Amino acid sequence: MNRSNALAIIDEFVKSDSLRKHLLAVEAAMRAYARKFGEDEEVWGVAGLLHDFDWEVCPTPDQHPLYGASILRERGVPEAIVRAVLSHGDHTGIPRESLMEKALFAVDELCGFIIAVALVRPTKSLSDVTPQAVRKKMKDKAFARSVRREDIVKGAEELGVDLDEHIAFVVQALKPVASILGVNP
Repeated sequence: MNRSNALAIIDEFVKSDSLRKHLLAVEAAMRAYARKFGEDEEVWGVAGLLHDFDWEVCPTPDQHPLYGASILRERGVPEAIVRAVLSHGDHTGIPRESLMEKALFAVDELCGFIIAVALVRPTKSLSDVTPQAVRKKMKDKAFARSVRREDIVKGAEELGVDLDEHIAFVVQALKPVASILGVNP
């Protein structure tokens, strides 16, 4: 399984631009963490690309990502990636064990939140997104209300990184793909 194969799956199942951007953001963050931890960047990136591919076609939200995992297995996606996809949400009951699984959970909600913070800045730039700005917006429950703040905090804890360092790291990871995500670097 490589990036091209993963993109083919995304092209088949993902129709909305916003979900596609989310998958690309999570891929970028996962690749950055793979480099940091000396892990396989392609495998981690593919896990990021595929983690929510079934969101639009899943019969019910509570079946995500179980529904998608069966599709991935049918397509021959390696079990390490399938397991990372399955463990990226607490509702599946699958504990996060590997570093890749913990990283995927840690960056998933945070990526979307960082982009939302950038979009409300006058410059719409990631350069203006600081850990302090993210923490301040996390306190505003009306802002990006679908983002689970407790998952952002829990993700950093499980990954064993300081939350402010984690936020800053993910902001930097998103800069190379900023234009694709609809923000400025």
